Amino acid sequence: MIEDLKGDESWRMFRIISEFTEGFEELSDIGFAVTIFGSARTRPDNPYYQQAEQIAKRLAEEGFAIISGGGPGIMEAANKGAAEQGATSVGLNIELPFEQRPNPYQNLSLEFRYFFARKVMFVKHSMGYVCMPGGFGTMDEFFEALTLIQTNKIYPMPLVLVGSKFWQGLLDWAREIMLAEGTISQSDFDYITLTDDVEEVVRIMTDHRQWKGDQIHQAKLQHLRKHFGSEVKEEWLECLEKLCDPDSPFLHK
Repeated sequence: MIEDLKGDESWRMFRIISEFTEGFEELSDIGFAVTIFGSARTRPDNPYYQQAEQIAKRLAEEGFAIISGGGPGIMEAANKGAAEQGATSVGLNIELPFEQRPNPYQNLSLEFRYFFARKVMFVKHSMGYVCMPGGFGTMDEFFEALTLIQTNKIYPMPLVLVGSKFWQGLLDWAREIMLAEGTISQSDFDYITLTDDVEEVVRIMTDHRQWKGDQIHQAKLQHLRKHFGSEVKEEWLECLEKLCDPDSPFLHK
């Protein structure tokens, strides 16, 4: 009996590894992406559904890929907004006994059995989070990302809460109770933006993309200087990037 259990655990380990492997391979080239979270129970006639769809459309227009949990409700709205703009529309689907059914607006769809593997994909491949009104799952994703940023386990990224009527009470409680008890710091609120404005969401994400692009550029430059000396100039890096671009005419001669 014990040996049988050991065998089952071994196969489970391989299933977990396969979920990580497939996720990393499939999502490695999607570029700058924004994840939109929210309730699976939100209907298309709900203003939050319509706002999520509009946010996804505007972000797609700005060149972002959109990631969602792949299900109905807000997730469907996010994928729909991206797909209708011809953008990459990612659905990270999860096997659940209820609520979760893949929405039809995904052009890149992955299936997960394990929440923790799925959550790694959200964090690793997202440049920012947009949290629409949702339930425990939405809260889980939001607070996990906030904790990872607070503890310096990931680089800071925008955490945007959309819907002041829905989220304001949570933030008030955090200030009045958690902050007052000393369990969090005032600076922790700097990671969070609360808004009802679609264009503010877009501005926050485009500004962060610019900052992140600059950070990547500087990191590449430092790497070249580490190996080839301080005389390496930015123009050399730009030339290398053009040469390594898959669309570069030099690679097709």
